[in-house]
Amino acid sequence: MLCPDARAARWNACRRCEWCADAMTLRLADLSACFDGVIPSIIATAAADGTPNVSYLSHVVRVDDDHVALSNQFFAKTAANIRANPLVTLILVDCFTGEEYLLDVRFVRSLDSGPLFEGIARHLAASSAQIGMANVMKLKSADIFRVEAIGMIPSPLVPTRSETGKPIIGLTALAAAVRSIERQEDMGAVIEQLLQNVRHLLDCRHAQILAPDTTGGSLITIGSLGYDNSGIGSEVASNEGLIGLAVSSGKIAKVSDMSRFRRFGDAIKATDGGDEDRSRNITRPSFDGARSQIAIPLLTNNEVVAVLLTESERPAAFGADEEAALEMLAASAARAMRGAESLAASARQEPAPDHAVATPCATDSDVIRVVHHRFDDSVFVDDAYVVKGIAGAILRQMLEWYRDQRRIDFSNRELRLALAARMPDFKDNLETRLLLLRRRLDEKETSLRLAKTGRGQLRLLVPDLASVEMRHD
Repeated sequence: MLCPDARAARWNACRRCEWCADAMTLRLADLSACFDGVIPSIIATAAADGTPNVSYLSHVVRVDDDHVALSNQFFAKTAANIRANPLVTLILVDCFTGEEYLLDVRFVRSLDSGPLFEGIARHLAASSAQIGMANVMKLKSADIFRVEAIGMIPSPLVPTRSETGKPIIGLTALAAAVRSIERQEDMGAVIEQLLQNVRHLLDCRHAQILAPDTTGGSLITIGSLGYDNSGIGSEVASNEGLIGLAVSSGKIAKVSDMSRFRRFGDAIKATDGGDEDRSRNITRPSFDGARSQIAIPLLTNNEVVAVLLTESERPAAFGADEEAALEMLAASAARAMRGAESLAASARQEPAPDHAVATPCATDSDVIRVVHHRFDDSVFVDDAYVVKGIAGAILRQMLEWYRDQRRIDFSNRELRLALAARMPDFKDNLETRLLLLRRRLDEKETSLRLAKTGRGQLRLLVPDLASVEMRHD
């Protein structure tokens, strides 16, 4: 806050008092908590005749040390005023302390393309998707302004940043977390280590990991943390919401305050469908108390191998430091996932041991009844829905080999070859699908289980080596 002498001179600090000395030292970098959009910013303009106009802003972005960018979606009066009088006043609010900052800014230019425009458009799309207006709130331009002065109005009755509960991320801890992920050689261990690091390093208790389904245009939950239901096997369309933006752009997408928008989970959560045993719908993991969400793509060679969605009950939980930490964890997990896939694919195929050949059952009571639906490769075991897609095709193949050859031991290599022959679009993500299949069989508590017996080696666990009766619809 400037003294009356400075205010009368329109923010030209008088340099004679403590208020003005503090204002002269403020930089845009000190206002990082004002750019998360938790508390709407305000823009004040004046027409050529001096008539004022005040509007709320959806996004203010720091461009560099001297410039900010404003999102322009509906500004008609504001845009006309800026053309007549390029000097504008902004009010920004620190979402943690409540302190207000008044900025004198001058219009420089408008952008309708380029990295800055695309970044703001992506952020706007992430926010508007929450209220079903992704196709309405289109960004017209990113308007660039030079910052000429910054004034602060301190608020002594609100907490300081140190009291807001955000964890401090140390470089040593972050480096240790990255190493802990990259040491893992099993797909399931990579996923679990990533989730645990998100919990311990960032104090985020809700997170989920989704992998693209190469045959269906969706993403499938393969791991989760902190939810009432794990949601393993649940799906979201690859072009919807925050996750869809992360997939399509290959970049981070986030919402800093869910209270301003309808929750992401409400917009895209699959309906339960009543009885999951007779439905292919699996309820997605959902955290009703989420205030912040961030979706991080896991990339290798510019290909999205998975998406990490993290949620927090704190508003603006994912600032620049948290984004950087999550991006590093995601990058290490993407490398480790590709490494696990390569190790399993290159494992030498061992001949099935003698005990891997089963003896047919003598009674009908020991029959496992399986129904396979060809149109989506969904598999039901004893009337309970298990899985579909590539994971369903894997289960179908192993059950057929078990039924016809009485085998229970298999290798990744032979499964990959068998699936490639039947599914021309099949890609090299077998380990991810096997992880999904193992977890779904465990969760549904069917009579079947799948276990790893070595690198690239699997065993179908069948109680009492029961026989399988399979029907294809």
